[in-house]
Amino acid sequence: MSKDLREQFANAAEAGRAAFVPYVTGGFPDHATCQELVLALDGLGSEVIEVGIPFSDPLADGPIIQASSHQALMAGATPANVLDSVASIAGKVQAALVVMTYINPVLAMGCQEFARRAADAGVSGVIIPDIPPEEAGEWLAACDQHGLAPVFMAAPGTPPERLQRIMQAGKGFLYYVSMDGVTGSDLELGRERLAAMQKVRAASSLPVAVGFGVATPAQAAALAPVADGVVVGSALVRRVQEADGPAEAVRSMSELAGQLRGALKR
Repeated sequence: MSKDLREQFANAAEAGRAAFVPYVTGGFPDHATCQELVLALDGLGSEVIEVGIPFSDPLADGPIIQASSHQALMAGATPANVLDSVASIAGKVQAALVVMTYINPVLAMGCQEFARRAADAGVSGVIIPDIPPEEAGEWLAACDQHGLAPVFMAAPGTPPERLQRIMQAGKGFLYYVSMDGVTGSDLELGRERLAAMQKVRAASSLPVAVGFGVATPAQAAALAPVADGVVVGSALVRRVQEADGPAEAVRSMSELAGQLRGALKR
């Protein structure tokens, strides 16, 4: 059964932390190792774990995640078998599971069918970066029918009135992109940027998870006071890419993930 996303963020807050939201690429480096990575991240106490569904044209992903997606696709990863892989371990994890994909794979499967399969797999929410809420009517209806949280993104340049529309359409949490750019870009956390994040969080009716470019414990620590959760993707995927075999991938990724989660105390 899927977990309540808002409850996961609330649990972290009660413990005096920002929620830890690590990312893995589904099917990378293979389905079995990806499952071990998810289980390891859950064992570290992640509140939410994001599983990316590889896509050939990932406009929001930087080179590290693009490369991992390409490798997974070449090995035969599909939306269907990534969801099947998630389903096989969903009952073993305490974290809420979300998947990130793009609208083309959803439309190819059909909004209703994708939502049904995701819900059946134990997924709590779905992030689709390239569908605006104004064009998401069919998708929102499918999510509502199957009990999924549609998660939308906002960025530093999002106007206040549009931010309100995004929060009204979304559920679970708001994914706040920390910068203009793609995942894995260098993140600079100056006073103005942190203040802008705090302003969005104060105005949001949803928990706010900040992602894109977070790579170090120091960055995570700087974000913890101004965000309800911190998303880390490329830095963890890089550890898997550079590892010499599955066991080393799990060990190396877990090492960094543990440091990042530990830095989220307030």
